[in-house]
Amino acid sequence: MQMTYLQAVAAALREEMQRDDKIIMFGEDIAEFGNIFGVTRGFLEEFGPKRIRNTPISETAIVGTALGAAVTGFRPVAELMYADFTMVAFTEIFHCVSKWRFMHGADYKLPMVIRCAMGSSFGAGSEHSNCVESLFMHAPGLTIISPSTPADAKGLLKSAIRSDNPILFCEHKQLYQTKGEVPEGDYTIPIGVADVKRPGKDVTVIAVGLMVRRALEAAEKLEKEGISIEVIDPRTIAPFDKETVFESIRKTHHAIIVEESNKTAGIGAELAAMLQEEMYDELDGPVGRVAALDVPMPYNITLEKHVIPDADDIAKAVRAQLARSL
Repeated sequence: MQMTYLQAVAAALREEMQRDDKIIMFGEDIAEFGNIFGVTRGFLEEFGPKRIRNTPISETAIVGTALGAAVTGFRPVAELMYADFTMVAFTEIFHCVSKWRFMHGADYKLPMVIRCAMGSSFGAGSEHSNCVESLFMHAPGLTIISPSTPADAKGLLKSAIRSDNPILFCEHKQLYQTKGEVPEGDYTIPIGVADVKRPGKDVTVIAVGLMVRRALEAAEKLEKEGISIEVIDPRTIAPFDKETVFESIRKTHHAIIVEESNKTAGIGAELAAMLQEEMYDELDGPVGRVAALDVPMPYNITLEKHVIPDADDIAKAVRAQLARSL
């Protein structure tokens, strides 16, 4: 059935809460107001105030409460209104959430999900527009998921809630109103498995979040020029599905990574280093990177569009990649 990304996230949350009464949710304005984007509207009336709770404006307290609830047998889904606010709770996420399963032994479980809305959003400015995946890739033990389609959002969120590992679940704000086909009934998508969104033979493009859609737009443009790109959506940033990417590069012998976060020390930097180490002999040129400019996000919408990569930027990088190997 056709469903928006927002509806898919809401459906996953509702179905999981109906399935398991150990699932609880809390965050800023998620109860009566139903989340700033409307994801949890109606949840308070359906599940009651013991399972759907508003919190004070304290991300440290939200994450700490989720941590304690997970330790004591619940399956909390904590919402941080914007991904930018994960920085307020960085110590809890980096030192506690990501490490405690390693520190306390094999029988210790930490089933918790931290949901956050991320990315550029038409003039929200530098403190409400960040993509944070690369910042948390440096936290071993933390699973990072960043879906790009409604179907992936629903299936992966269900898997995240059922997991015994702590998960950072990143939802791009510009994707909330995008529509796509979503399977009917209960289904999950395995964590740590990438998806080939479009097969191709000339260049492998690994795109994250909103950039998957823009990479697919670039593919349409390039197809008219006789250039075929394979678009891979990792879906899970950590753990990262190397084999799907490696299989593609063995075919195309070219790789470009596209992300919305800043280029310096971003996802692309880590993946490019990995490909250099492990796929050097298969590559016919250096790994390309397309990312946001290394500046704080402007409030001005025209400048914001200039900072964030679009389909033309991706197509330009693909052409340059192929030109190098001529």
